[in-house]
Amino acid sequence: MDTYGPEDRALFESASTALYEEIVSSGGIVAGEPRLEPGGELHDALEQLRRLGLVRLDPTADTWVAEDPALVHARVVTPLSQQGAELLQESAQWAQAVSGLTQTWRRAPNTDERGPFRYLHGNEEIQAFLYTIVPEAEEEVLAAHPQTGRPAAEELSEALVPVTEAERTLLERGVRILNLYQHSARRSTVIRAYVAAISPLGAETRTQDEFFNRMIIVDRRTAIIPSPSGSDTALAIREPTIVAYLVDVFMRSWERARPFTSQDAAVVKGIAEEQRAMTMRMLIEGHSDPVSAKRLGVSPRTYAGYVADLKDDFEAETRFQLGYTLGRLGISGAEAPDAP
Repeated sequence: MDTYGPEDRALFESASTALYEEIVSSGGIVAGEPRLEPGGELHDALEQLRRLGLVRLDPTADTWVAEDPALVHARVVTPLSQQGAELLQESAQWAQAVSGLTQTWRRAPNTDERGPFRYLHGNEEIQAFLYTIVPEAEEEVLAAHPQTGRPAAEELSEALVPVTEAERTLLERGVRILNLYQHSARRSTVIRAYVAAISPLGAETRTQDEFFNRMIIVDRRTAIIPSPSGSDTALAIREPTIVAYLVDVFMRSWERARPFTSQDAAVVKGIAEEQRAMTMRMLIEGHSDPVSAKRLGVSPRTYAGYVADLKDDFEAETRFQLGYTLGRLGISGAEAPDAP
């Protein structure tokens, strides 16, 4: 039986379909036409249609004529569907067979010769680790995403936009998922769409003004954080004391954060005030624009816009005048002031 893959489908969509439609509309195409001969622009398309049983040569007229396209289902679609079903079943059986061993290995002491710490080098290794440990969560997944990125496989990167089947399965099993972003994530179309899709399933999402580091904690037993040694390196931690400390750090931030889904005017105003206060604090502390923008989770251009708004509010023409005015008014940035 012939097998058909993505390249065959690309040819079918780009050339074979158009040739079939031409044959149907014209009542047939003469076999000796140059376009259909070896080397001709439609030779490969004709051969594919012939193999699929969509055309046949009428010997009485030496013409290619069309056949019923329902034949494609019998020759291509049905076998692929059966093969897919068989692969899914085999995959499920392998997953069941291995899952018991995986849990045993994870819970056994000193199974990793590197002890309770394991460095993950490169996105491929980080992804493989996350795609193994996150779907096996039994109680809780805590995920902190600074700026507007998602967790892990891009830079810890892509563990959990759109909602994945793994996330759906976790939530259906009653696993709690908490996602923490910075306020700037509320302006991201992708993140808003993700939150709108995952919130009805039971996941919770909040945002806060302060900068924080990327982190994923699974069942309060394993934490994954970026390594300062490189952007493509992460550290998996199973040491109970350190994991408990990181859980505490996360939950303290979570309690101060605001629900992402809230559109209440007071919440929106509060977020704006927090971002305004954070901008003033960055200016007073003398941080550079790139550093300040990173801590607010925005682009340098957006941060420059925040500074420009403050200059307008305090009637300052330069940053020096703005800093002087803030100092004269006793503003530290610790809390949002009323607009002058």
